[in-house]
Amino acid sequence: MSKPMNLALQGGGAHGAFAWGVLDRLLEEDFRPRALTGTSAGAVNAVLLAYGWQQNEAAGAKALLDQFWTQVSLNSPGELLGGQLADTQVSSLTGWVLDVLRYISPYDLNPLDINPLRYLLDEMVDFQALQEGSPMKLFIAATDVSNGKIRLFREYELTTEHVLASACLPNLHQAIEIEGKHYWDGGFSGNPAVYPLIFDCKEEDILLLLLQPLQGRELPKTTQAINQRITELGFQSTFMREMRAISYTIQQAREQYINFSGLERRFRTLRFHLLESGEVLSSLEQATKYDTRLAFLQELKEKGRHAADQWIGENWDKVGQQPSCDLEALFL
Repeated sequence: MSKPMNLALQGGGAHGAFAWGVLDRLLEEDFRPRALTGTSAGAVNAVLLAYGWQQNEAAGAKALLDQFWTQVSLNSPGELLGGQLADTQVSSLTGWVLDVLRYISPYDLNPLDINPLRYLLDEMVDFQALQEGSPMKLFIAATDVSNGKIRLFREYELTTEHVLASACLPNLHQAIEIEGKHYWDGGFSGNPAVYPLIFDCKEEDILLLLLQPLQGRELPKTTQAINQRITELGFQSTFMREMRAISYTIQQAREQYINFSGLERRFRTLRFHLLESGEVLSSLEQATKYDTRLAFLQELKEKGRHAADQWIGENWDKVGQQPSCDLEALFL
């Protein structure tokens, strides 16, 4: 018996390959995704899963995810150098490049706004077909540069530009213009946005797939560690506030003995599940989010599969029956 579930997919650059592994393993179960909300790399994974599923259900989704992440590595500077650089050298070089990019505008460095992701998405996803018959709801988050508001693009309007908007890091690429408005990475306003899975969907099980750890960080003391943590907090603060509000509302709804409204009943019946990357990604430097060498991506995929396998063994029977994580302990 298939288990319908909604997924919230967090962004994280190349670390999205961990989520690739998680999804790859989930797709081997009686798993039926009904709605996906995603930001940046999470948005890319969401679109690939939906379009692959449209082609051949779970097998099609697995195949398209494999194809995409393998193709991503072909544009990796590390791969182009023939693997001549060690991991530490790649990390140091990437960190140096990112430091330099702090002082150079992408409008000057890349005036034609060349983005390999655009060509990959154009080649692999028929957005017209997805618009006309997506097998699941999609909520792709981007941030309106002019006012900082979140914008959620739906499956019936998606194009390559919408996905690029969700993954647009302003120090690397020019803002994406859509219908006269300019957008940056959705992580600034929701990483990921969870509320559409509550208010615009009817499924009761929601799986949060997070690439940034919720707890367990040591106090950063070096300049590099401090800057890394500042960046992480910037991309996680909106999610934490949203989940705090959701957790509080669920708590209040469940303390009521009478259902005063349909919305209250909705919150009382929600079942949240959580799958984190844990130490797998928290121990990595910020620069590794830009490391798209095939060996690194495949390593993250395998670790994602392992994490999903462990989560399935511990929690799969709870899906459709009860929540498998304590929101109050995590967010209140």
